[in-house]
Amino acid sequence: MEYLATIMVAGQYAAAMAVFAGIVTTIGQGNIASKAIESMARQPEARGPINTAMIISLAMAETNGIYGLVVAMILLFANPFVNRFITLLG
Repeated sequence: MEYLATIMVAGQYAAAMAVFAGIVTTIGQGNIASKAIESMARQPEARGPINTAMIISLAMAETNGIYGLVVAMILLFANPFVNRFITLLG
């Protein structure tokens, strides 16, 4: 049964790394927004294309955070490795 505990601990570490991906995503979104605002301040006539590119970039960055959250929830509450280990034990 110590192997089951090892699998569960490894799943919790993996979930923590997935949550860390969400934290890093937040930092990246802040950088995207700040650079876009800086670009709009330098060239106000290019506001439309910069704003569009910023919104698309923020949406793509946000999906990384959402995927990290989904992976963390799966590893914490429906860990497929634990089920596989239990079926192998019989």
